[in-house]
Amino acid sequence: MKHQTVLLPLVITFFTISCLWAQAGLSVRLEVLGTVQDGGAPHIGCKKSCCIDLSAEEKGQRKVTALGLVLEAEKKHYFFEASPDITSQWTQLHQSAGSESRLDGIFLTHAHIGHYSGLQFLGKEALGGKDIPVYAMPRMKTFLENNGPWSQLVEDRNILIRPLKHNEAVTLSPRVTVTPLRVPHRDEYSETVGYMIQGAEKKALFLPDIDKWERWEQPLEAVLETVDYALLDATFFDAAEINNRDMSAIPHPFVVETLARLAALPKSERQKVIFIHLNHTNPLLNPRSIQSQRVKDAGMHVARIGMQIIL
Repeated sequence: MKHQTVLLPLVITFFTISCLWAQAGLSVRLEVLGTVQDGGAPHIGCKKSCCIDLSAEEKGQRKVTALGLVLEAEKKHYFFEASPDITSQWTQLHQSAGSESRLDGIFLTHAHIGHYSGLQFLGKEALGGKDIPVYAMPRMKTFLENNGPWSQLVEDRNILIRPLKHNEAVTLSPRVTVTPLRVPHRDEYSETVGYMIQGAEKKALFLPDIDKWERWEQPLEAVLETVDYALLDATFFDAAEINNRDMSAIPHPFVVETLARLAALPKSERQKVIFIHLNHTNPLLNPRSIQSQRVKDAGMHVARIGMQIIL
């Protein structure tokens, strides 16, 4: 696995742990394929230094949020999200898995552009896929079936929609299950879910989009107790980051709020947290930023492309 040099010093501890787990014979893993909010980075129309000053190397690391799930023993692999960067993420996942260009399924969280628009590349103009399973909640399923161009993917059997239900597990193998959890968010076209991903020995929560923690019926602290890793919404670091927007219309939990909320927890709980889904303005995208160091000092992590989590 090749990683950009700029990231190595910041994730070496995490990768060292992952390598030790891998040597223990575990063969179910998540891989971070992208970490950025729906619009990507550089962001369209952005004239700020966070976009115009990016090096070619940094641009290569800024892909829209997605995860790969690899089941090595079963020779299966899945996507969580179909992002606009699905083409390069497809290549990355297959190279990492060491397998042919086949995909066993895609799990969608909701109908905002960064989370499902990559499906378009599965149709006749691009991949020309055949019955690729796409796991979707009821409103998401209806949205895809009744709105073009997504409906064409269904009609041409490029994709095969597999319905999901809140808190009902999908079995991918005797060792691996995936369970969708409804969460509060802007649900214009579909409901929004996070996923509990149970592996051979470990469990991870993937929750890239949610409104303020207080709006969720489940306390974050209680959810953390049930998992080994939690990839959490970190769209904005703080309110000052987007001072020209009405934050009430995009009420993501600020990273500073999550840090404060979890500060009193034991280190063993705080170290489960991995921040993901970062807006192009979020200083956590820069691994050398003061804000990235602040997360590290709090005993938590920031997701980086190529990061692997052994389950």
